[in-house]
Amino acid sequence: MKRTAAMAFVVLASVSCGTGKPVATGSVPQETAPAFESLDSPTPSPSPTTGAPGSTAPPAFSAKISRLSREQLPYSWRPGCPVHYRDLRLVTMTYWGFDDKPHTGQLVVNRAVTDDIVTVFKRLYGWRWPIERMKLVDAYKGDDFDSIEANNTSAFNCRQATGSTHWSKHAYGQAIDVNPIQNPYVTASGSTAHQASKKFTKRPMKGKGVINPGDKVVKAFDQVGWEWGGYWSGAKDLQHFSKGGG
Repeated sequence: MKRTAAMAFVVLASVSCGTGKPVATGSVPQETAPAFESLDSPTPSPSPTTGAPGSTAPPAFSAKISRLSREQLPYSWRPGCPVHYRDLRLVTMTYWGFDDKPHTGQLVVNRAVTDDIVTVFKRLYGWRWPIERMKLVDAYKGDDFDSIEANNTSAFNCRQATGSTHWSKHAYGQAIDVNPIQNPYVTASGSTAHQASKKFTKRPMKGKGVINPGDKVVKAFDQVGWEWGGYWSGAKDLQHFSKGGG
C-alpha cells in the first residue's frame, strides 16, 4: 500500500456511549488506499452522507482509510490481542441504509484487508444492498451481544470465537458480521440467542438485508478470498465473513 506524507492533526475521537466524553488523541500519519481517498488523521464517527444541494441522485461511493490511535479502541483492543492496534485501519465509507438512503459508516479491519473491504462494499453500495447500521463495536463497549442486538455491522473485536477458547478471526481484524439480526448465528439444533433473529434462522429466505447461499453478497466476498459462515457444517454463522475462512 502506497504511503503519502500529510499534515497530522489533533482530533477528538468519541469513546463508547458509556461515557460520552471526547478523548484527545495524538497525531496519526495517513495511509492511502489505491484509487480511494485517505484521511489525514483519525476522526470521530461522521454524519450521514448527503448529496449536493438540489441534487436528486445519491452520492457516489467513497471510502477513506486511516490509522488508529489507542484511544479510538477503548474496549475492542487491549494488550495481549493477537494483532496490534497499529496494524489495524479505520475504514470510513458509504453504505446504503435500510431507509433507502446513503449513510457513512466505519469499520476497523486489519491493514492487510482494507482493499478487500472497500472492493466489496463499493459493490454492495452500487447494488443498493441495504445495511442497517455500521459503527465500531466500541460504541457498545466491545459487547458483541449488544452490537448484534442493535443490528450493527462490525469487524474488529478482540474476542474469542463463539463457543471456543481460541481467538476469533475478528480478533485479527479479518472478519466482518453483516446485518446480524437478519443473518444470525444458528446452532446445529436451529436456535439463536437473539429474539428478533428467530424468524431469520432458515435459508434460503427473502428479506431486506438477508444473505442467502450463492447470492451476490456471498459471491462478492468470495471473489476477494473471504468465506461465508453460512456454509459451515453444524452451527452456521449467517452474518459472518472471514478472510480465508474460520
